Amino acid sequence: MKTVCVRPSHLPILVKSRWWPSLLLVLLILSLLTNSVEAQDASLSKVWVPDLGNGTYKNPVLYADYSDPDVVRVGDDFYLVSSSFNAVPGLQILHSKDLVNWSLIGAVFEQQPPLARYALPQHGNGVWAPSIRYHNKEYYIYYPDPDLGIFVTKAKNPAGPWSAPVCVKQASGWIDPCPLWDEDGKAYLVHGFAGSRAGIKTILAVSPMAPDGLSLIGADALVFDGHAHHPTLEGPKFYKRNGYYYIFAPAGGVPTGWQLVLRSKNVFGPYEEKIVMDQGKTPINGPHQGAWINTNTGEDWFMHFQDQYAYGRVVHLQPMVWKNDWPVIGEDPDGDGKGQPVLTYRKPNIKGKPQPRATPATSDEFSGRTLGLQWQWHANPQDYWAYLNGPQGYLRLYSVLLPEGYKNLWQVPNLLLQKLPADVFTATTKLAFMPRVEGEKVGLLMMGLNYAYISITNQGGKLQLSESTCLDADKLTPETSTSPVEVPAAYAGKPLYLRVATKAGAKCQFSYSLDGQTFQPLGAEFQAREGKWIGAKVGLFSTRPTKFNDAGNTDIDWFRIE
Repeated sequence: MKTVCVRPSHLPILVKSRWWPSLLLVLLILSLLTNSVEAQDASLSKVWVPDLGNGTYKNPVLYADYSDPDVVRVGDDFYLVSSSFNAVPGLQILHSKDLVNWSLIGAVFEQQPPLARYALPQHGNGVWAPSIRYHNKEYYIYYPDPDLGIFVTKAKNPAGPWSAPVCVKQASGWIDPCPLWDEDGKAYLVHGFAGSRAGIKTILAVSPMAPDGLSLIGADALVFDGHAHHPTLEGPKFYKRNGYYYIFAPAGGVPTGWQLVLRSKNVFGPYEEKIVMDQGKTPINGPHQGAWINTNTGEDWFMHFQDQYAYGRVVHLQPMVWKNDWPVIGEDPDGDGKGQPVLTYRKPNIKGKPQPRATPATSDEFSGRTLGLQWQWHANPQDYWAYLNGPQGYLRLYSVLLPEGYKNLWQVPNLLLQKLPADVFTATTKLAFMPRVEGEKVGLLMMGLNYAYISITNQGGKLQLSESTCLDADKLTPETSTSPVEVPAAYAGKPLYLRVATKAGAKCQFSYSLDGQTFQPLGAEFQAREGKWIGAKVGLFSTRPTKFNDAGNTDIDWFRIE
């Protein structure tokens, strides 16, 4: 292609030319395409992109803690939900056109009900493994709160708004629900049990459900007991194909298990059993719990998680085929009908336009009126914790009084966090700290059962930097901190930069900068650790130790993952 150079002296001739409107249109189209590509590149992750750009992809397709994933296809679109536990906004919704490129599009609720219960951190409680289905032109999400029961919420648009959750079954220990609407109009719900609440586990039960999906209408029936061969049986997903009822269910434990499939000609059983995927000879431990998806070209695929400890339960995509009315997931090199995960593979064959590369958001310039969809609070937030003003281009965090009986951050609700986005990454934030109270603090945090953070504290009218760590935070052990480093008086009121660099194996090094160019390490390397049923999370917090009728604030200019 030749490059055409338009000189200023040519413009009068071009304006009079009859092809000037065509040239203007071409220039406009090129400008729009350039802006579109730049916008796409700006939102694309700088640390993990599963689409390899050559018709293939690499696993995991979601290198983040979207645990217990379930997926539904409606037309040409795929929607994914996962466990959100105590984090809000809760029940995040992801969208894709090809099962490889995913974007966050919304969440079911901004405040998790019951509001008073989830105003305090409820580590490991809240939304466990959900399921998503499309029925009668509506989207249904069923989710368990293991202490309260099974709930359902509905929406016309998966991006929301979603209806207030309805309790389908009040119960302690009922978990992992999934509905099935049969061809005859009857409906059913399969679920498991949490031993920690119900005192039983490793069994699956099916209940008849009202056709509207809002209540159960009959006795719960035991359909499978996994104690003999399939310990820790849970997470069932319900399907029907070729006259068979299928229950896909993981067994063997989160980091070590396998994918079991049950089938029967009767919804209440008896069910035959078959292991259809395990780790095999791959490095992918515990490949199970997920969703069977059929594409608009008739291909079958399966999405599941893999527990990567501090990184959480990341999501993989596997090819799937049917043989003798049993699914085979992944690759099956020995032909025994039991597959193993693939690390790379061709992308799904999808009708329609190719989807551009996409990833869930990570960085945030805070230039809008709402937080990026990747952010979640550790409990139901209060309005005054944080404010955004798009035109001014920053997030203002106000310091929040530490809770009564404070021991460590395990007790603190105003932690603004996001999932770790890859095995190797650097998170940096630019901020300006304006304290009003002695002991006010703002920090960049790597949160989990063990946690660490780098912070700026107002101490004696001076700003001090330090790194703090806490081991076994859930046991309310106290923090330990490095000797403080005083911020030079010349930098008072000026922006400071905090950073955490994460290496493979979730080894983290905190550092700070006064000019955004040269970063000084602070503290020893920290080994990140998972939280309660979740991966570690990275983000921000601001606290104060004493009650006062006004709060200092921190203006967060940006938060970038690179």
